[in-house]
Amino acid sequence: MKKLICAIAVAFALYSCDEEIKEVEKIVEVDASVQAKLENSAFVLQLLHYADVDGDEEIALNSINQFATMIKHFQNDVLFSENTLTVNSGDIIIPGPRYNTAEESVIRAMTGSDEPGHIDIAFANAFGVDAAVIGNHELDQGPGELADAISSESKNDVTFSGSNFPYLATNIDFSGESDFTVGTDGAETNTLGTQVAKYAVKTIKGEKIGIVGAASPTFPKITSVGNLVFSPGVEFTNEQLAAEIQTSVNTLKGMGINKIVLLAHMQQISVEKALAELLTDVDIIVAGGSNTRMGDENDILFQTDTAFDEEYPYTATNPNDEPVLVVNVDGDYKYLGRLIVGFDENGVIDTETLSTIYNGVYPSNNNGVSDLEDAVSDLIDEQFSNVIGYSNVFLDGRREQVRTEETNLGNMSADANLWYANLLSPEPVDISIKNGGGIRAAMGQIVVAPDGTTTLLPSADKTISEGHLRAAFKFDNGLVRLTVTAAELKDLLEHGFAASANGATPGQFPQVAGMVVEYDTSKTARTTKGTGNRVQKLSIGQDLVVDGGNIQGSSTRTFNLVTLNFLANGGDLYPFSELSAPNRINFYEGAGFGEDTAYPGAILTNDPNNNSAFSYTGGEQDAIAEYMLELHASAETAYDVEETTIDNDTRIIKLN
Repeated sequence: MKKLICAIAVAFALYSCDEEIKEVEKIVEVDASVQAKLENSAFVLQLLHYADVDGDEEIALNSINQFATMIKHFQNDVLFSENTLTVNSGDIIIPGPRYNTAEESVIRAMTGSDEPGHIDIAFANAFGVDAAVIGNHELDQGPGELADAISSESKNDVTFSGSNFPYLATNIDFSGESDFTVGTDGAETNTLGTQVAKYAVKTIKGEKIGIVGAASPTFPKITSVGNLVFSPGVEFTNEQLAAEIQTSVNTLKGMGINKIVLLAHMQQISVEKALAELLTDVDIIVAGGSNTRMGDENDILFQTDTAFDEEYPYTATNPNDEPVLVVNVDGDYKYLGRLIVGFDENGVIDTETLSTIYNGVYPSNNNGVSDLEDAVSDLIDEQFSNVIGYSNVFLDGRREQVRTEETNLGNMSADANLWYANLLSPEPVDISIKNGGGIRAAMGQIVVAPDGTTTLLPSADKTISEGHLRAAFKFDNGLVRLTVTAAELKDLLEHGFAASANGATPGQFPQVAGMVVEYDTSKTARTTKGTGNRVQKLSIGQDLVVDGGNIQGSSTRTFNLVTLNFLANGGDLYPFSELSAPNRINFYEGAGFGEDTAYPGAILTNDPNNNSAFSYTGGEQDAIAEYMLELHASAETAYDVEETTIDNDTRIIKLN
């Protein structure tokens, strides 16, 4: 295939890429074995989809032009162009370097906007997205920021349209957040730009396709939902969630629509698979939030990936014994998903029209340059050139690692928080706990050899930079000291391991410092305060706190703990609010961390103040920067603790 790249700048009418698109050679051959069946179908749909642009900034920016080229190619495909629906299943935007570049003058001059998040909304417009579902990261800065990001704006005689597509979520009540414009449920997608709704319709060749959105009810514990209300609530069953979604599906069915796509951002693909077997009249579920890397025998892996997680598409059967397809792709513009499927006259999928030649994922392995990408890249380059330390090793922040086991990046960042807390605390801080879900990217290089062997290497020059910290610790939460009893500490850790299971990647999984904990997932998981016995052993220095699942010594003896304000305020449902005498001290002033009240007691003047280029005093990025600048500021003092396999972990030990 010719490596001709469509410039993303087409989004702002800087120039047209129509000719480039015409010259891109066909990516796939015609599948004669199913083409006749497709032509005999009552209706054929080409679904293009992507999700989860929430990880590695460099991969995303290096992939986006090839990604755009593929979308435009398939949207202009000679066989299926008129049958196309293009969707996103959540997390189009996330706080971080790319998110914030909208505020820079060079970007404002191109887009007409200075609202954070507009960059990836602009990209989605360029891709021709018809509808998206709200992901948890869209809400990380609060509902008001999302409302601003999808709104229109004019600056310097340049107008940004806002999102040309609606955000859909049937199980979110938006009425408590007046910044959103709530559109008419069931309206055509092209009339719902910059609006939110429960469901929408796209008419394709005279056929109406219903599109329903659904967000995980767990959002209130993992992001900043403000006054949004999620149904059926954070403690939900799949059956309850299915009943909530079914209401909108039934309404679309009552409108005479018999082809329905569900955009679901459930964080764990097991939930979308369960919904496939519970919902009636839903034909395709586009999953999001789990980064499940689906593919088939004809698909090629992205350059840094080693294997597909499972087959594309996943096929289930609904209660009416009709087929339902579940699809997903890995994030960061690495893959475009493409599903071509035929329906009979009753709107039922004909599985014999599925082709591994047509269907599957297409990797963004050839990269190009555009004006907007250049401008964003220049700003990010500045951040990666601001060196704050050195590492001789790959620092593992990959999602599947930090949410399931101890990693060296989890350890280093927990150590940094503990070190920093002891500078600012009026009395010693003993231990550090943070959530693995707050680590968003690795630091280093993933090299895949032709034989599939993976090598993890430090960054090319072994530097750790502002850019690395912004990418890996996007949320830059504030540090908080709390006092916990032995019993309360065990309860917190029981919560940390409660959702751990084979194939699960819960964000609440802990990364720790100052302690050694042994846990067993075959034991009972915590559900309420004091329940659960997965924590089998816990030591803090020479103090054996738990042994055999039981508290040793006084259950009321106390420890000072540093954690993130996200967790201290109830994020990831950590039960800090149940502490008997928390003695909270914020290691920051109120500004910058979503809190108006500063808690007294921190000695903020003890901040070394070596880092003043980014983050606030007391932010996690600041703590790690200060730690690196103090202890690992040169090649000679580079961080040197290798990542280990789970069997060799020494702080978080999995017994089974």
